[in-house]
Amino acid sequence: MANLSDTIRDNFPKKKIVIVGDLVADQFLRGTIARVSREAPVFILKHDETETLAGGAANAAVNVASLGGRAILIGIIGEDSNGDELLGKLRQSKVNCDYIISSKNHRTTTKVRVLAGQHYAPRQQVIRIDYENQAATGEEMQNKLKENLSSAAQVADAIIISDYNYGAANSETAKIAKQIAADKKIPLLIDSRFSLKNFSGATTATPNQEEVEQILGENFTEKDCVNLCENLGFESLLVTRGNHGMLLIEKNKPPLSLEAIGATEPVDVTGAGDTVIAAYALGLASGLSFAEAAGLANHAGGIVVMKKGTASVSADELLESLAKNINTKHKLQTL
Repeated sequence: MANLSDTIRDNFPKKKIVIVGDLVADQFLRGTIARVSREAPVFILKHDETETLAGGAANAAVNVASLGGRAILIGIIGEDSNGDELLGKLRQSKVNCDYIISSKNHRTTTKVRVLAGQHYAPRQQVIRIDYENQAATGEEMQNKLKENLSSAAQVADAIIISDYNYGAANSETAKIAKQIAADKKIPLLIDSRFSLKNFSGATTATPNQEEVEQILGENFTEKDCVNLCENLGFESLLVTRGNHGMLLIEKNKPPLSLEAIGATEPVDVTGAGDTVIAAYALGLASGLSFAEAAGLANHAGGIVVMKKGTASVSADELLESLAKNINTKHKLQTL
C-alpha cells in the first residue's frame, strides 16, 4: 500500500486536474429576523450579507486546488455580476480560469440559499431560489467548449466531468474527454446528477446513493452495482452513501465497504460530492489504486460534511484525518 501522507505532500502539488462541466454560483444570503409582516404570516428579514461561493464543477475545481493540486476549469458563465463574483472566488482559490467562457447570451446559474435567524442565534436555511440559464448552448459555444477541453487536457493527469444537467457536460464533451484520456492513459472521472448512463466508457464515477437508486431502484444490491459498473464499461464505481460510508465496485475484485469517517450526523452535505471526486481524482492521478484513492476521498468527504455551506478541504486537514485513523487502515473492509 502506498504511503498516503507522502502522496498528498509530494504528488498532489504536481498533478494537473482538468474539470469540465456546469459552473454554479452558490450564494448564501444571511438575514436577521426583524418582525412578522403585516401583509402575510411571514417573517421579515433584515439583510446582513450575501456571500458567493463556487458550486458545481467550480466547487470540484476549488477542492482540487485546496488539496494542493493544480485545477484547470472549463465551463460557461454569463457576463453578469454573479459570473464576476464566481470568477473572483475561483481566482482567489488559485483555480486556472483561462478556459472559462464568458457569454453575453448566457446567464450564470445561481443558487441562492436564504439563511435566517434571530440575533445571536444560528442561521438556518429557510428557502433556496435557483436562477438557471434558459438559453440553449448553441453550436458555436459547444465548439468553443470542445476546443478548450482539447487544449487544456493535453497537460492533464486526470479529467473530471461534472454534470449538473445545465448543458456544458454532454455526449460531445464526453467523447473528446474519453479519447484524450485513452490516448494519454489518464483517468476520466464522472460525477453526473441525472445522466450517468450517458458517460459509458469512462474510468470511474462517483454517484451518490440517490443517483444509483434512480437507475437501479431503491432496493439495489451490491450485485446490481457490479452489473451497472460492467454494463457502463467502467473500471470502478464509487457509490457514496452518506453516514453509511461508501461502496467501491472494482472490476474483477470483490466489493469494498468504506465506513463513514468522523461524525455520523453531518452538519451540511452541500457540495460534498465535489470534494469526494476532487480527492479521488488526485489520488488516481498520483498512481494510487482505486481502493487507496477511495480511502482518501472518504476522509475528505467526512471532513467537508462537518462544515456549513459549500466548503472545501485542505491538504493539512486531510493529513490530520489520516493520522487520527491510521490504525483503522482507512476503514476498508472486504465484504
